[in-house]
Amino acid sequence: MSTHAVHEGRDDDLGDLAASARAELLRVIEASGAWDGDPVWREAFEAVPRHLFVPYYYAGAVSGRQRLWGGSPDPRTRERWVRGAYTDAPLATRMRDGELVSSSSQPSLMAMMLAELEVEDGHNVLEIGAGTGYNAALLAHRLGDALVTTVDLDPEITESARRHLAAAGHHPVVVTGDGARGVPERGPFDRIIATCTLSSVPRAWLTQCRPGARIVTPFATGLAALTVLDAEHAEGRFLHTSAYFVPLRGDSRPEPAVPHRGALPARAREHELFRFLLTLTRGTLDPQEAYALWEREERPVRERYGITVSGDQEWAWLDEPTGPYAWPLPA
Repeated sequence: MSTHAVHEGRDDDLGDLAASARAELLRVIEASGAWDGDPVWREAFEAVPRHLFVPYYYAGAVSGRQRLWGGSPDPRTRERWVRGAYTDAPLATRMRDGELVSSSSQPSLMAMMLAELEVEDGHNVLEIGAGTGYNAALLAHRLGDALVTTVDLDPEITESARRHLAAAGHHPVVVTGDGARGVPERGPFDRIIATCTLSSVPRAWLTQCRPGARIVTPFATGLAALTVLDAEHAEGRFLHTSAYFVPLRGDSRPEPAVPHRGALPARAREHELFRFLLTLTRGTLDPQEAYALWEREERPVRERYGITVSGDQEWAWLDEPTGPYAWPLPA
């Protein structure tokens, strides 16, 4: 049985299960408040079937993942596959040499990021990281295929995303290329959304944006929402939530080493907000300095941090871009 059979209702039991599981997922996202800022996104999640974008995925711990496939001859496996496709959880969709290279993000987190993107009718949107194509489909449902571009470095990922999108009835532009370079021929963009973690903001994105454009991207272990002022300037703060994504591939700059935390008190080592500060400032602030700052500033929440891009300089900061706490980021 194919995933299309479920979608087209040729397997009534699984078709009904997919419909009820999707309805439950919508209730979970609604309860999370993820799209409170833009409830129109509910219509997109209701209309776009997630299972078409995950014909298989890997369930379980990293050391013992089981591949769940919608075409399995075992009806119990097919049922697990459908139920899993509509859980509010990230799904590992592509492994290479034991490492995760692509996934379908947690739906409630996707909903929150899309709501924070603050799209309006007629906006031209670039997605960095095609993944399964599910996020591009949600965008295309809201804005139309012609206004959505998604890019990924891996041709296997972009090809499978095209297939999934076509199965769901959507045909946005899918580009194989380095997301750090953007897609200049499809600009200028009103919005950019990334589904991969950055260590700095690619300057190419700013040059491809209209003034006033908004960028929502994972950064460190959080989400940053930046406003583009012009081709050389952007600024914004972090959102309240944590976020863990695979790194942007194609950027040749080496990733700074994660600081050793062994000598720090357990309350800091185990605190998610302290780990965020360490990740954001690694390479410029040693763990003891970070700990002293963290305690002095009463364990600051993510919304107190921000990022500024100005010409060839880029820095993260606490409270104010020109305040006493600022840390350079790789340009």
